[in-house]
Amino acid sequence: MVGNIGNALGAAGIGKIPGADDAKSAGAAGTDFATFVKQAAEDAVGTMEAGEQMSMKGIAGEADLTDVVQAVNSADITLRTIVTLRDRMVQAYQEVIRMPV
Repeated sequence: MVGNIGNALGAAGIGKIPGADDAKSAGAAGTDFATFVKQAAEDAVGTMEAGEQMSMKGIAGEADLTDVVQAVNSADITLRTIVTLRDRMVQAYQEVIRMPV
């Protein structure tokens, strides 16, 4: 998910380093916003499910502790990113509502 956000920002030219290679962001430039959001949401759900499954395997003693920690940390970062994006979207909506017509 974080990679998708980075690709979208790169495609928009945000955070772009002058002289950097544009080949990486060329693929993301052709997708529309709805497709990007849908794919990011699907990736987030997949990451959360993988973290949960790895936790269950860890509890059952079927997985290595390092793999469990990595999966749980990845799920935690994804959840924090989603919550931050939600908060920003709500904040932007509230600012638009407060604008005089």
